[in-house]
Amino acid sequence: MNIETDFLVVGSGIAGLSFALKAAEYGKVMIVTKGELGECNTDYAQGGIASVMYDPDTFEKHIHDTLVCGAGICDRAAVEQVVTHAPTVIKQLIHWGAKFDKDGSGRYELAREGGHSEHRILHHKDITGHEIERALMRRVKRHHNIEIYEHHFAVDILTQHHLGKLVKKSTPDITCFGAYVLNLKKHEIYTVLAKITVMATGGVGNIYHTTTNPAVATGDGIAMVHRAKGAVENMQFLQFHPTSLYNPGERPSFLISEAMRGFGALLRLQNGKEFMHKYHPMGSLAPRDVVARSIDHEMKISGDEFVYLDITHKDPKEVINHFPNIYQKCLSVGIDLTKDMIPVVPAAHYCCGGVKVNLNGESSIRHLYALGETSSTGLHGGNRLASNSLMEAAVYADVAAQHAISLLNTIELQRNIPAWDYEGTAIPEEMALITQNYKEMQLIMSNYVGIVRSNLRLERAKRRLEIIFKETEELYLKSTLSQHLCELRNMIAVGYLIIKQAEAMHESVGLHYSIDYPAKPVNME
Repeated sequence: MNIETDFLVVGSGIAGLSFALKAAEYGKVMIVTKGELGECNTDYAQGGIASVMYDPDTFEKHIHDTLVCGAGICDRAAVEQVVTHAPTVIKQLIHWGAKFDKDGSGRYELAREGGHSEHRILHHKDITGHEIERALMRRVKRHHNIEIYEHHFAVDILTQHHLGKLVKKSTPDITCFGAYVLNLKKHEIYTVLAKITVMATGGVGNIYHTTTNPAVATGDGIAMVHRAKGAVENMQFLQFHPTSLYNPGERPSFLISEAMRGFGALLRLQNGKEFMHKYHPMGSLAPRDVVARSIDHEMKISGDEFVYLDITHKDPKEVINHFPNIYQKCLSVGIDLTKDMIPVVPAAHYCCGGVKVNLNGESSIRHLYALGETSSTGLHGGNRLASNSLMEAAVYADVAAQHAISLLNTIELQRNIPAWDYEGTAIPEEMALITQNYKEMQLIMSNYVGIVRSNLRLERAKRRLEIIFKETEELYLKSTLSQHLCELRNMIAVGYLIIKQAEAMHESVGLHYSIDYPAKPVNME
Protein backbone atom coordinates (compact mmCIF):
# COMPACT_ATOMS: atom_id res chain seq x y z
CA MET A 1 0.00 0.00 0.00
CA ASN A 2 1.36 3.41 -1.01
CA ILE A 3 0.44 6.65 0.74
CA GLU A 4 1.44 10.06 -0.62
CA THR A 5 1.74 13.30 1.33
CA ASP A 6 3.55 16.61 1.24
CA PHE A 7 4.88 16.43 4.79
CA LEU A 8 5.51 13.24 6.78
CA VAL A 9 5.97 13.97 10.50
CA VAL A 10 7.20 11.06 12.62
CA GLY A 11 6.47 11.81 16.28
CA SER A 12 3.73 13.65 18.15
CA GLY A 13 5.39 15.81 20.81
CA ILE A 14 5.75 19.59 20.83
CA ALA A 15 8.22 19.52 17.91
CA GLY A 16 6.20 17.32 15.59
CA LEU A 17 2.82 18.89 16.31
CA SER A 18 4.12 22.47 16.10
CA PHE A 19 5.72 21.73 12.74
CA ALA A 20 2.55 20.02 11.51
CA LEU A 21 0.32 22.96 12.39
CA LYS A 22 2.53 25.39 10.49
CA ALA A 23 3.13 23.13 7.47
CA ALA A 24 -0.57 22.24 7.17
CA GLU A 25 -1.31 25.78 5.98
CA TYR A 26 0.67 24.97 2.81
CA GLY A 27 0.25 21.26 2.16
CA LYS A 28 -1.03 17.88 3.28
CA VAL A 29 0.51 16.58 6.53
CA MET A 30 0.65 12.99 7.75
CA ILE A 31 1.55 12.46 11.43
CA VAL A 32 2.81 8.98 12.35
CA THR A 33 3.09 7.96 16.00
CA LYS A 34 3.65 4.47 17.37
CA GLY A 35 1.29 4.92 20.30
CA GLU A 36 -1.55 7.29 21.08
CA LEU A 37 -1.08 10.90 19.96
CA GLY A 38 -0.29 12.09 23.49
CA GLU A 39 2.28 9.39 24.33
CA CYS A 40 5.50 11.38 24.16
CA ASN A 41 8.23 12.96 26.28
CA THR A 42 6.53 16.34 26.00
CA ASP A 43 3.56 15.06 27.97
CA TYR A 44 5.88 14.06 30.82
CA ALA A 45 7.68 17.43 31.07
CA GLN A 46 6.92 18.96 34.45
CA GLY A 47 9.00 22.04 35.13
CA GLY A 48 8.27 24.38 32.26
CA ILE A 49 9.55 26.19 29.19
CA ALA A 50 12.32 28.79 29.38
CA SER A 51 11.97 32.28 27.90
CA VAL A 52 13.09 35.78 28.79
CA MET A 53 9.92 37.65 29.70
CA TYR A 54 10.54 40.53 32.11
CA ASP A 55 13.30 42.71 33.53
CA PRO A 56 15.84 42.22 35.01
CA ASP A 57 16.23 39.16 32.77
CA THR A 58 17.85 39.64 29.36
CA PHE A 59 18.70 37.58 26.30
CA GLU A 60 22.37 37.96 27.21
CA LYS A 61 21.79 36.37 30.63
CA HIS A 62 19.88 33.42 29.17
CA ILE A 63 22.56 32.91 26.52
CA HIS A 64 25.30 33.04 29.17
CA ASP A 65 23.53 30.54 31.44
CA THR A 66 23.05 28.13 28.52
CA LEU A 67 26.70 28.34 27.45
CA VAL A 68 27.98 27.83 30.99
CA CYS A 69 25.70 24.85 31.63
CA GLY A 70 26.69 23.33 28.27
CA ALA A 71 30.34 23.18 29.41
CA GLY A 72 31.39 25.76 26.85
CA ILE A 73 30.79 23.49 23.84
CA CYS A 74 27.42 24.79 22.69
CA ASP A 75 26.93 26.23 19.21
CA ARG A 76 26.53 29.91 20.03
CA ALA A 77 24.49 30.60 16.88
CA ALA A 78 21.99 27.92 17.92
CA VAL A 79 21.84 29.30 21.46
CA GLU A 80 21.18 32.82 20.20
CA GLN A 81 18.52 31.61 17.77
CA VAL A 82 16.58 29.74 20.45
CA VAL A 83 16.86 32.42 23.13
CA THR A 84 15.91 35.35 20.90
CA HIS A 85 13.01 33.50 19.22
CA ALA A 86 11.61 32.22 22.51
CA PRO A 87 9.18 35.09 23.33
CA THR A 88 7.62 34.86 19.85
CA VAL A 89 7.15 31.11 20.23
CA ILE A 90 5.54 31.59 23.65
CA LYS A 91 3.00 33.93 22.04
CA GLN A 92 2.29 31.27 19.40
CA LEU A 93 1.73 28.56 22.02
CA ILE A 94 -0.61 30.86 23.93
CA HIS A 95 -2.48 31.61 20.69
CA TRP A 96 -2.87 27.86 20.15
CA GLY A 97 -4.43 27.56 23.60
CA ALA A 98 -1.63 26.72 26.04
CA LYS A 99 -2.24 28.23 29.47
CA PHE A 100 0.64 29.29 31.73
CA ASP A 101 0.27 30.26 35.40
CA LYS A 102 -0.03 33.94 36.32
CA ASP A 103 0.40 35.80 39.58
CA GLY A 104 -2.15 38.08 41.23
CA SER A 105 -1.16 41.04 39.04
CA GLY A 106 -1.74 39.15 35.81
CA ARG A 107 1.94 38.71 34.96
CA TYR A 108 3.24 35.27 34.14
CA GLU A 109 4.57 33.56 37.24
CA LEU A 110 8.14 32.62 36.38
CA ALA A 111 10.02 29.87 38.18
CA ARG A 112 13.76 29.40 38.50
CA GLU A 113 15.60 26.13 37.99
CA GLY A 114 19.14 24.81 38.26
CA GLY A 115 21.72 26.77 36.29
CA HIS A 116 19.43 29.75 35.66
CA SER A 117 20.51 33.13 37.01
CA GLU A 118 16.98 34.57 36.78
CA HIS A 119 13.35 33.50 37.04
CA ARG A 120 12.39 32.68 33.44
CA ILE A 121 10.47 29.38 33.48
CA LEU A 122 6.85 29.62 32.34
CA HIS A 123 4.82 26.75 33.72
CA HIS A 124 1.38 25.27 34.25
CA LYS A 125 1.49 23.93 37.82
CA ASP A 126 3.85 20.93 37.62
CA ILE A 127 2.38 19.51 34.39
CA THR A 128 3.58 22.07 31.84
CA GLY A 129 4.32 19.57 29.09
CA HIS A 130 0.92 17.97 29.47
CA GLU A 131 -0.75 21.37 29.11
CA ILE A 132 1.21 22.23 25.96
CA GLU A 133 0.52 18.81 24.47
CA ARG A 134 -3.19 19.19 25.25
CA ALA A 135 -3.40 22.49 23.41
CA LEU A 136 -1.45 21.24 20.39
CA MET A 137 -3.43 18.00 20.08
CA ARG A 138 -6.68 19.94 20.16
CA ARG A 139 -5.56 22.12 17.24
CA VAL A 140 -4.06 19.26 15.25
CA LYS A 141 -7.16 17.07 15.51
CA ARG A 142 -9.30 19.90 14.14
CA HIS A 143 -7.09 20.78 11.18
CA HIS A 144 -8.54 19.63 7.85
CA ASN A 145 -5.11 19.23 6.25
CA ILE A 146 -3.63 16.91 8.89
CA GLU A 147 -4.09 13.12 8.99
CA ILE A 148 -3.11 11.31 12.19
CA TYR A 149 -1.90 7.70 12.11
CA GLU A 150 -1.76 6.37 15.67
CA HIS A 151 -0.23 2.95 16.38
CA HIS A 152 1.95 3.22 13.28
CA PHE A 153 5.70 2.61 13.55
CA ALA A 154 8.18 4.18 11.13
CA VAL A 155 10.59 1.34 10.34
CA ASP A 156 13.17 2.96 8.05
CA ILE A 157 13.78 6.08 5.98
CA LEU A 158 13.50 5.72 2.21
CA THR A 159 16.61 6.82 0.29
CA GLN A 160 18.46 5.95 -2.94
CA HIS A 161 19.34 2.67 -1.20
CA HIS A 162 15.79 1.53 -1.88
CA LEU A 163 16.30 2.28 -5.58
CA GLY A 164 19.16 -0.22 -5.67
CA LYS A 165 21.98 2.30 -5.31
CA LEU A 166 24.92 1.98 -2.92
CA VAL A 167 24.64 4.64 -0.22
CA LYS A 168 27.54 5.44 2.09
CA LYS A 169 28.11 8.19 4.64
CA SER A 170 30.36 9.83 2.06
CA THR A 171 27.56 9.91 -0.54
CA PRO A 172 27.07 13.66 -1.10
CA ASP A 173 23.40 13.73 -2.07
CA ILE A 174 21.60 11.22 0.13
CA THR A 175 17.94 12.12 -0.21
CA CYS A 176 14.92 11.12 1.85
CA PHE A 177 11.78 10.11 -0.05
CA GLY A 178 9.60 9.16 2.94
CA ALA A 179 9.53 6.02 5.10
CA TYR A 180 8.31 2.46 5.45
CA VAL A 181 5.60 2.51 8.13
CA LEU A 182 4.30 -0.51 10.03
CA ASN A 183 0.62 -0.56 10.95
CA LEU A 184 0.87 -2.16 14.40
CA LYS A 185 -2.74 -3.32 14.46
CA LYS A 186 -3.00 -4.79 10.95
CA HIS A 187 0.67 -5.86 10.76
CA GLU A 188 0.96 -4.30 7.32
CA ILE A 189 3.84 -2.17 6.06
CA TYR A 190 2.99 0.95 4.05
CA THR A 191 5.29 2.80 1.69
CA VAL A 192 4.78 6.45 2.62
CA LEU A 193 6.08 8.85 -0.02
CA ALA A 194 6.68 12.42 1.11
CA LYS A 195 8.29 15.55 -0.25
CA ILE A 196 9.48 16.53 3.23
CA THR A 197 10.08 14.15 6.14
CA VAL A 198 10.47 15.23 9.77
CA MET A 199 11.98 13.07 12.51
CA ALA A 200 10.59 14.17 15.86
CA THR A 201 10.52 10.84 17.70
CA GLY A 202 11.84 12.10 21.04
CA GLY A 203 14.54 10.67 23.27
CA VAL A 204 16.42 7.49 24.06
CA GLY A 205 15.81 6.99 27.79
CA ASN A 206 14.52 3.44 27.53
CA ILE A 207 17.88 2.06 26.51
CA TYR A 208 18.55 2.39 30.26
CA HIS A 209 17.01 0.28 32.98
CA THR A 210 16.14 3.34 35.09
CA THR A 211 14.68 6.31 33.24
CA THR A 212 12.12 9.08 33.59
CA ASN A 213 11.13 8.68 29.92
CA PRO A 214 7.93 6.95 28.79
CA ALA A 215 8.21 3.51 27.19
CA VAL A 216 8.03 4.98 23.68
CA ALA A 217 11.43 6.72 24.05
CA THR A 218 13.63 4.17 22.26
CA GLY A 219 15.68 6.43 19.99
CA ASP A 220 13.79 5.46 16.83
CA GLY A 221 14.47 8.58 14.76
CA ILE A 222 18.16 8.69 15.64
CA ALA A 223 18.59 5.03 14.75
CA MET A 224 16.76 5.37 11.44
CA VAL A 225 18.93 8.31 10.38
CA HIS A 226 22.07 6.44 11.46
CA ARG A 227 21.11 3.42 9.35
CA ALA A 228 20.39 5.73 6.40
CA LYS A 229 23.98 7.04 6.74
CA GLY A 230 22.99 10.44 8.12
CA ALA A 231 25.18 12.37 10.56
CA VAL A 232 24.62 11.75 14.28
CA GLU A 233 26.68 13.55 16.92
CA ASN A 234 27.24 14.07 20.66
CA MET A 235 25.46 10.90 21.73
CA GLN A 236 27.89 10.57 24.65
CA PHE A 237 26.17 13.50 26.34
CA LEU A 238 23.34 11.71 28.13
CA GLN A 239 21.79 13.76 30.88
CA PHE A 240 20.70 12.00 34.05
CA HIS A 241 18.05 13.85 36.01
CA PRO A 242 19.25 14.11 39.62
CA THR A 243 15.89 13.65 41.30
CA SER A 244 13.62 10.82 40.27
CA LEU A 245 11.43 9.29 42.96
CA TYR A 246 13.10 6.26 44.56
CA ASN A 247 10.34 3.67 44.24
CA PRO A 248 11.84 0.28 43.29
CA GLY A 249 9.86 -1.59 40.68
CA GLU A 250 8.21 1.46 39.12
CA ARG A 251 9.07 2.15 35.49
CA PRO A 252 9.42 4.76 34.21
CA SER A 253 10.73 6.46 37.31
CA PHE A 254 8.53 9.33 38.45
CA LEU A 255 10.26 12.68 37.98
CA ILE A 256 10.55 15.12 40.87
CA SER A 257 10.76 18.40 38.98
CA GLU A 258 13.84 20.58 39.22
CA ALA A 259 11.39 23.42 39.81
CA MET A 260 11.03 22.06 43.34
CA ARG A 261 14.68 22.86 44.03
CA GLY A 262 14.08 26.21 42.39
CA PHE A 263 11.28 26.69 44.90
CA GLY A 264 13.71 26.06 47.77
CA ALA A 265 13.95 22.30 48.26
CA LEU A 266 17.33 21.04 49.52
CA LEU A 267 19.19 17.80 48.91
CA ARG A 268 20.19 15.93 52.05
CA LEU A 269 21.93 12.69 52.92
CA GLN A 270 19.99 10.06 54.83
CA ASN A 271 21.54 11.44 58.04
CA GLY A 272 19.91 14.78 57.28
CA LYS A 273 23.04 16.70 56.28
CA GLU A 274 23.15 18.94 53.23
CA PHE A 275 25.97 18.10 50.85
CA MET A 276 25.69 20.01 47.57
CA HIS A 277 27.59 23.02 48.91
CA LYS A 278 30.70 20.80 48.81
CA TYR A 279 30.39 20.41 45.05
CA HIS A 280 29.10 23.71 43.64
CA PRO A 281 28.54 27.30 44.87
CA MET A 282 24.90 27.12 43.66
CA GLY A 283 24.31 24.19 46.02
CA SER A 284 21.14 22.25 45.25
CA LEU A 285 20.50 24.56 42.26
CA ALA A 286 23.72 23.57 40.49
CA PRO A 287 23.45 22.34 36.86
CA ARG A 288 22.00 18.86 36.49
CA ASP A 289 25.18 17.04 35.56
CA VAL A 290 26.92 18.35 38.67
CA VAL A 291 24.02 17.40 40.94
CA ALA A 292 23.63 13.92 39.41
CA ARG A 293 27.34 13.12 39.75
CA SER A 294 27.39 14.49 43.29
CA ILE A 295 24.46 12.32 44.36
CA ASP A 296 26.04 9.29 42.68
CA HIS A 297 29.34 9.97 44.50
CA GLU A 298 27.66 10.37 47.89
CA MET A 299 25.65 7.16 47.47
CA LYS A 300 28.82 5.24 46.64
CA ILE A 301 30.56 6.63 49.72
CA SER A 302 27.68 5.83 52.06
CA GLY A 303 26.36 2.69 50.38
CA ASP A 304 22.86 4.18 50.49
CA GLU A 305 20.43 3.59 47.64
CA PHE A 306 19.02 7.12 47.65
CA VAL A 307 19.33 10.62 49.09
CA TYR A 308 16.55 12.93 50.24
CA LEU A 309 14.96 16.02 48.75
CA ASP A 310 13.60 18.18 51.54
CA ILE A 311 10.89 20.81 51.05
CA THR A 312 9.30 20.46 54.49
CA HIS A 313 10.57 23.92 55.54
CA LYS A 314 8.40 25.68 52.94
CA ASP A 315 4.77 26.75 53.41
CA PRO A 316 2.63 23.60 52.90
CA LYS A 317 -0.18 25.38 51.05
CA GLU A 318 2.24 26.97 48.58
CA VAL A 319 4.01 23.67 48.02
CA ILE A 320 0.75 21.85 47.26
CA ASN A 321 -0.42 24.70 45.01
CA HIS A 322 2.80 24.70 42.98
CA PHE A 323 3.28 20.92 42.80
CA PRO A 324 -0.15 19.25 42.99
CA ASN A 325 0.75 16.35 40.72
CA ILE A 326 3.98 15.55 42.56
CA TYR A 327 2.18 15.93 45.90
CA GLN A 328 -0.50 13.41 44.93
CA LYS A 329 2.04 10.98 43.50
CA CYS A 330 4.11 11.05 46.69
CA LEU A 331 0.98 10.58 48.81
CA SER A 332 0.16 7.49 46.77
CA VAL A 333 3.39 5.84 47.98
CA GLY A 334 3.04 7.02 51.57
CA ILE A 335 5.04 10.27 51.44
CA ASP A 336 3.54 13.60 52.53
CA LEU A 337 6.10 15.98 51.06
CA THR A 338 4.93 18.81 53.33
CA LYS A 339 6.06 16.68 56.31
CA ASP A 340 8.36 13.98 54.89
CA MET A 341 11.54 14.18 52.88
CA ILE A 342 11.37 12.59 49.42
CA PRO A 343 13.78 9.73 48.56
CA VAL A 344 15.38 10.44 45.17
CA VAL A 345 17.97 8.95 42.79
CA PRO A 346 19.36 10.01 39.40
CA ALA A 347 17.75 8.47 36.29
CA ALA A 348 18.42 8.64 32.54
CA HIS A 349 16.50 11.66 31.35
CA TYR A 350 17.63 13.51 28.23
CA CYS A 351 19.86 13.03 25.19
CA CYS A 352 21.80 16.21 24.40
CA GLY A 353 23.07 14.78 21.11
CA GLY A 354 21.23 13.26 18.19
CA VAL A 355 20.77 13.81 14.47
CA LYS A 356 23.06 16.66 13.48
CA VAL A 357 21.11 19.60 12.05
CA ASN A 358 21.82 23.14 10.88
CA LEU A 359 20.04 26.32 11.95
CA ASN A 360 17.07 25.39 9.75
CA GLY A 361 16.69 21.98 11.39
CA GLU A 362 17.97 20.21 8.24
CA SER A 363 19.85 16.95 8.66
CA SER A 364 22.73 15.84 6.43
CA ILE A 365 20.13 13.96 4.33
CA ARG A 366 18.27 16.13 1.84
CA HIS A 367 14.58 16.82 2.53
CA LEU A 368 14.91 15.30 6.01
CA TYR A 369 14.56 17.45 9.13
CA ALA A 370 15.12 16.44 12.74
CA LEU A 371 13.50 18.27 15.64
CA GLY A 372 13.33 18.17 19.42
CA GLU A 373 15.28 15.59 21.39
CA THR A 374 15.89 13.58 18.21
CA SER A 375 18.14 16.38 16.95
CA SER A 376 21.50 17.81 17.90
CA THR A 377 21.23 21.53 17.26
CA GLY A 378 24.24 22.51 19.35
CA LEU A 379 22.04 24.31 21.88
CA HIS A 380 22.78 22.03 24.81
CA GLY A 381 26.48 21.32 24.37
CA GLY A 382 27.57 18.81 26.99
CA ASN A 383 24.64 19.38 29.35
CA ARG A 384 21.13 20.77 28.89
CA LEU A 385 20.05 23.80 30.86
CA ALA A 386 16.74 23.03 32.57
CA SER A 387 13.58 23.84 30.59
CA ASN A 388 15.49 24.74 27.43
CA SER A 389 14.34 21.57 25.66
CA LEU A 390 10.67 22.42 25.09
CA MET A 391 11.70 25.82 23.81
CA GLU A 392 14.33 24.34 21.49
CA ALA A 393 11.72 22.00 20.01
CA ALA A 394 9.23 24.80 19.43
CA VAL A 395 11.75 27.26 17.95
CA TYR A 396 13.27 24.73 15.56
CA ALA A 397 9.81 23.52 14.53
CA ASP A 398 9.10 27.10 13.52
CA VAL A 399 12.29 27.70 11.52
CA ALA A 400 12.17 24.21 9.97
CA ALA A 401 8.58 24.69 8.86
CA GLN A 402 9.41 28.02 7.23
CA HIS A 403 12.38 26.48 5.41
CA ALA A 404 10.52 23.32 4.34
CA ILE A 405 7.55 25.33 3.05
CA SER A 406 9.92 27.38 0.87
CA LEU A 407 11.18 24.16 -0.77
CA LEU A 408 7.87 22.34 -1.12
CA ASN A 409 7.04 23.31 -4.71
CA THR A 410 10.53 22.41 -5.92
CA ILE A 411 10.33 18.74 -4.83
CA GLU A 412 8.79 15.87 -6.76
CA LEU A 413 7.61 12.65 -5.11
CA GLN A 414 9.81 9.61 -5.82
CA ARG A 415 7.12 7.16 -6.94
CA ASN A 416 9.26 4.17 -7.99
CA ILE A 417 10.14 3.02 -4.47
CA PRO A 418 9.50 -0.75 -4.18
CA ALA A 419 7.10 -2.13 -1.60
CA TRP A 420 8.53 -3.75 1.51
CA ASP A 421 9.35 -7.37 0.80
CA TYR A 422 9.65 -10.02 3.51
CA GLU A 423 8.46 -13.52 4.21
CA GLY A 424 9.23 -13.80 7.90
CA THR A 425 7.30 -15.77 10.46
CA ALA A 426 7.57 -15.19 14.18
CA ILE A 427 7.74 -18.16 16.52
CA PRO A 428 7.45 -18.11 20.35
CA GLU A 429 11.17 -18.74 20.88
CA GLU A 430 12.03 -15.74 18.71
CA MET A 431 9.63 -13.45 20.56
CA ALA A 432 11.07 -14.59 23.91
CA LEU A 433 14.56 -13.78 22.66
CA ILE A 434 13.48 -10.30 21.60
CA THR A 435 12.04 -9.61 25.04
CA GLN A 436 15.13 -10.98 26.80
CA ASN A 437 17.51 -8.96 24.62
CA TYR A 438 15.39 -5.86 25.24
CA LYS A 439 15.89 -6.19 29.01
CA GLU A 440 19.55 -7.16 28.71
CA MET A 441 20.24 -4.10 26.57
CA GLN A 442 18.84 -1.83 29.28
CA LEU A 443 20.95 -3.45 32.01
CA ILE A 444 24.13 -3.25 29.93
CA MET A 445 23.68 0.47 29.37
CA SER A 446 22.80 1.14 33.02
CA ASN A 447 25.68 -0.92 34.42
CA TYR A 448 28.45 0.15 32.06
CA VAL A 449 27.44 3.38 30.29
CA GLY A 450 25.78 5.33 33.09
CA ILE A 451 26.62 8.50 35.01
CA VAL A 452 30.26 7.47 35.54
CA ARG A 453 32.08 5.75 32.67
CA SER A 454 35.53 4.27 32.13
CA ASN A 455 37.39 2.66 29.25
CA LEU A 456 36.96 -0.76 30.85
CA ARG A 457 33.20 -0.30 31.26
CA LEU A 458 32.82 0.84 27.65
CA GLU A 459 34.80 -2.19 26.40
CA ARG A 460 32.59 -4.58 28.34
CA ALA A 461 29.44 -2.87 27.10
CA LYS A 462 30.62 -3.19 23.49
CA ARG A 463 31.35 -6.89 23.76
CA ARG A 464 27.95 -7.62 25.23
CA LEU A 465 26.19 -5.33 22.78
CA GLU A 466 27.81 -7.08 19.83
CA ILE A 467 26.23 -10.40 20.82
CA ILE A 468 22.77 -8.85 21.12
CA PHE A 469 23.26 -7.03 17.81
CA LYS A 470 24.07 -10.22 15.90
CA GLU A 471 21.13 -12.11 17.40
CA THR A 472 18.73 -9.24 16.70
CA GLU A 473 19.83 -8.74 13.08
CA GLU A 474 19.31 -12.46 12.42
CA LEU A 475 15.76 -12.14 13.73
CA TYR A 476 15.18 -8.97 11.70
CA LEU A 477 16.18 -10.69 8.45
CA LYS A 478 13.91 -13.72 8.96
CA SER A 479 11.08 -12.71 11.32
CA THR A 480 7.81 -10.88 10.97
CA LEU A 481 8.32 -7.32 12.16
CA SER A 482 6.96 -6.37 15.57
CA GLN A 483 7.17 -3.17 17.60
CA HIS A 484 9.56 -4.76 20.10
CA LEU A 485 11.88 -6.01 17.36
CA CYS A 486 11.97 -2.59 15.66
CA GLU A 487 12.57 -0.85 18.98
CA LEU A 488 15.30 -3.29 19.96
CA ARG A 489 17.19 -2.64 16.71
CA ASN A 490 16.90 1.09 17.33
CA MET A 491 18.04 0.80 20.94
CA ILE A 492 21.11 -1.19 19.90
CA ALA A 493 21.99 1.45 17.30
CA VAL A 494 21.65 4.23 19.86
CA GLY A 495 23.64 2.30 22.48
CA TYR A 496 26.40 1.72 19.95
CA LEU A 497 26.49 5.43 19.06
CA ILE A 498 26.68 6.45 22.72
CA ILE A 499 29.57 4.05 23.36
CA LYS A 500 31.40 4.96 20.15
CA GLN A 501 31.16 8.69 20.74
CA ALA A 502 32.01 8.31 24.44
CA GLU A 503 35.14 6.44 23.42
CA ALA A 504 36.16 9.35 21.24
CA MET A 505 36.35 11.44 24.42
CA HIS A 506 38.54 8.86 26.18
CA GLU A 507 42.22 8.44 25.38
CA SER A 508 43.83 5.09 24.55
CA VAL A 509 40.73 2.92 24.39
CA GLY A 510 42.66 0.72 21.97
CA LEU A 511 39.66 -0.97 20.36
CA HIS A 512 38.13 -0.63 16.93
CA TYR A 513 34.51 -1.62 16.60
CA SER A 514 31.68 -0.99 14.20
CA ILE A 515 28.19 -2.23 13.57
CA ASP A 516 27.18 -2.36 9.92
CA TYR A 517 23.54 -2.99 9.15
CA PRO A 518 22.78 -5.55 6.45
CA ALA A 519 20.36 -4.24 3.87
CA LYS A 520 16.84 -5.56 4.12
CA PRO A 521 16.10 -7.37 0.83
CA VAL A 522 13.74 -5.36 -1.37
CA ASN A 523 11.74 -6.45 -4.39
CA MET A 524 13.28 -4.61 -7.34
CA GLU A 525 10.80 -5.99 -9.89
